[in-house]
Amino acid sequence: MTSTSQHTLDEPDDTFELYDLRVEVICPAHERILCGAKPGDHFTLQGELLHLPPNQGFSIYSLGAVLPLLAAKQRVTAANDWMTTDAEIACPDPNCKSRLRITRTGVRTFRHGETTVVQLTRK
Repeated sequence: MTSTSQHTLDEPDDTFELYDLRVEVICPAHERILCGAKPGDHFTLQGELLHLPPNQGFSIYSLGAVLPLLAAKQRVTAANDWMTTDAEIACPDPNCKSRLRITRTGVRTFRHGETTVVQLTRK
């Protein structure tokens, strides 16, 4: 059976879900923004793939500030977990007032066997 076909009843379900994310620059009005961002600049994350709109850049320093949180924000978290409720990250430049807002925009289903060569072990 190929990995793209439906699993049968005798096959264990190896699926998992991840949220799609949108990371958007929030710039307070009348504040000097030092990272080169403009209000509304953004990227999306679908699975492990980061997508930028055409002709738009994103500061590597801002990306560095938000990157460690993205894998956790993609996963289901408890309602009371701060990872569920907190969505804005400060610009890493202490003199810049911009923020990065992480929004969950949808859910995708993945199969373990299509994302790694490590075999699942069932207990």
